[in-house]
Amino acid sequence: TLLNYLEDKMQEASAVMEFEKAMEYRDLLASVKQIAQKQKITSEAAEDRDIIAMASDGEDAVVQVFFVREGKMIGREHFGVSVGSADTHAQILTGFVKQYYSGTPFVPKELWIQEELEDQDVIEKWLSTRRGQRVHILVPKKGEKERLVELARKNAKMVLIQDNERNKREEARTSGAMQEVAGWIGLSGVRRIEAFDISNISGTDIVASMVVFQDGKPKKSDYKRFKVEGLDNQDDYASMYQVVKRRFVHFKAGDKGFDAPPDLLLIDGGIVHAQTAERALGEVGVSFPVFGMVKDDRHRTRALVTTDGQEISIDTNQAIFSLIGNI
Repeated sequence: TLLNYLEDKMQEASAVMEFEKAMEYRDLLASVKQIAQKQKITSEAAEDRDIIAMASDGEDAVVQVFFVREGKMIGREHFGVSVGSADTHAQILTGFVKQYYSGTPFVPKELWIQEELEDQDVIEKWLSTRRGQRVHILVPKKGEKERLVELARKNAKMVLIQDNERNKREEARTSGAMQEVAGWIGLSGVRRIEAFDISNISGTDIVASMVVFQDGKPKKSDYKRFKVEGLDNQDDYASMYQVVKRRFVHFKAGDKGFDAPPDLLLIDGGIVHAQTAERALGEVGVSFPVFGMVKDDRHRTRALVTTDGQEISIDTNQAIFSLIGNI
């Protein structure tokens, strides 16, 4: 009754183009269906069993396990599995069952699985030995049992799709954003960005930080902190010159921890800061693209500036704006 009611309300909202309300009814409908599916699992005999099924896209797979104890589903869990393009479902499930039940302390009386395992008789005997009594591995072909295995397969497929979508979003946010940065500022490719900033306490205790982003993610193992030497008062330009020069003197010497070349240098500050960093590179005899980071009145980086004064606005591109903001 509730499913029919929600279906009608969703269609009514859609008909009058209230699409946001229609989406709310759609989500409620999905939630109710999920609860109904869980209730179905209590309809079998009061035995302990695991229901196992999988979905694969040829590169990755997800195995879904429903845990049924005394006839009631007490939980479920999914597992990501790396697979080869030639791996069959039987091979993936066989490998999973061997690995999972070699490490879990409880082995149920029954396993309902999507399709027959390789060496199923041998695995059945092994599981029986682990449990201390007979374990049955079944491949349901019809009825309620088959429907429950199919439900586990659908859950695995849904998780696989969600994982792929999340990976695509993550790639767009990280390495994808790096490539957008490269295209935005006219470079052929960017994998490693190093950014420098100077800090002090009322003109004393001057220090500098170097952060590193690799493929759009922080690489904290490569972060560096420098204590600025030989300056009696605050001088951001002299400090930046010293720090950039020290970093690349180490690079040119091949010193461990400094030997990775950047694809792009970002300098906190405007054109003069960028020019100062470029001058330091020239003194060492190396060359890398250098841009200053220009702030708005809320101290967010709104643009990058070249050493010849060309400003490149980034606040109109959300991916680049977020990445540079994180840096």
